Amino acid sequence: MAKVATAKRKVRKNVAKAVIHIKASFNNTLITVTDIEGDTICTSSAGCVGFKGARKSTPFAASQAASRAAGAAMRNGVREVEIKVKGPGPGRESAIAALQQAGLRIASIEDVTPLPHNGCRPPKRRRI
Repeated sequence: MAKVATAKRKVRKNVAKAVIHIKASFNNTLITVTDIEGDTICTSSAGCVGFKGARKSTPFAASQAASRAAGAAMRNGVREVEIKVKGPGPGRESAIAALQQAGLRIASIEDVTPLPHNGCRPPKRRRI
């Protein structure tokens, strides 16, 4: 007799305070909502919302992804958030504005972009 696969139900966490990680690259904007320990509550990105190609890297796509992540976080009981932004992409400020507009209380905003202390040697200069 074959086993019947039963779908696991998504467990709703009741988290009051969370950390939102925004990774804004030049091609996409990734948004991850975690609790204080670092366990993921929900994720979203410009590609998940439905944008493809060059439109993923726009500020509008980042704001749409942020509002979708904020809605999922608020369904899990999140009210107050700390925001950690990484990367140089165009969706940084618009994602933060969308999170604030969704009704989340922002406790702090921190830039965690990795900066080299004179690390790797850069590629040779382009000659055109």
